[in-house]
Amino acid sequence: MRAVCVIGLGLIGGSVLRAAVAAGRPGWGATTSAADAEAARADGYDVAESTEDALRRAAEQDALVVLAVPLTAVRDVLRLVAWHAPEVWLTDVVSVKDPVAAEVRSLVPGARYAGGHPMAGTATSGWDAGSAELFTGASWAVVVEEETTPEAWREAAALALDCGAQVVPTSAGLHDAAVARVSHLPHVFAAILAAVGSDGGALALSLAAGSFRDGTRVAGSPPDLVQAMTEGNRVALLDAVDDALGRLGAARGSLASSGSLKSTVEAGHAARTALTGLGAERRGRRQHAVDGTEALAELRELGDRGGRVVALEGTGATVEVPE
Repeated sequence: MRAVCVIGLGLIGGSVLRAAVAAGRPGWGATTSAADAEAARADGYDVAESTEDALRRAAEQDALVVLAVPLTAVRDVLRLVAWHAPEVWLTDVVSVKDPVAAEVRSLVPGARYAGGHPMAGTATSGWDAGSAELFTGASWAVVVEEETTPEAWREAAALALDCGAQVVPTSAGLHDAAVARVSHLPHVFAAILAAVGSDGGALALSLAAGSFRDGTRVAGSPPDLVQAMTEGNRVALLDAVDDALGRLGAARGSLASSGSLKSTVEAGHAARTALTGLGAERRGRRQHAVDGTEALAELRELGDRGGRVVALEGTGATVEVPE
């Protein structure tokens, strides 16, 4: 199993290192956080003294480097990759893909890269918030672009599978548009909902129950991480915000004119029911090659239609698709 070098040992990076090691991979990490480094070492994990040391070791051992830093730190880390491990196997777990891919093309064109993004997390951060089980059963996007090689894609996908996730092949652009709606917009709504509730004063907060707490959970995330994530996906998020504002405007207009929210409530209920039903839908399995750019493109199309890779075998993959 290929060794893994994780740069950044917060919630996601720390969980990747834990899960990869639990799966039997050799692994080490690096972080600029003294607290996370100390905590990881105390838990028995190998933490390099510096990012440079970790990357040099990755180059020597032909390891897979995983960037697990905020989007705002990606450029600085990639400059170190370019200096110390310019042809390394490379993936990332950053929540937007187009900006990271652009930086990789610019700064480390020789890296064997395929971007990734696990759809899992909590409202807390840091090494102590992580878990080897964080990704179990989660969706993990692994990006296919024109320049993505089958070998690089398989390395990134294999890591996701070893961490217990299921792989969703997709393009960077479609990924960013999708997460703007199901991840980044919810963070914006959670912030607004929390602020509106707080404006209601002590009585409103004392009456806040499950729906308010569930709806505002991610507002407890570190603000700097939320800013980096949402602002880094600005164009796609603006489209999602415009869609939401249109629906809110229609709801307000209906409530003001007729006193009814029937259309809004029923549309939301239907969408939520469809989401809940995804876990119970019938899915068939098929084998698919992962041995060339055309095969990767076909795999990406399956991912965009709801398919996901559940296993890799040599140059092939087992794909589950909705029936």
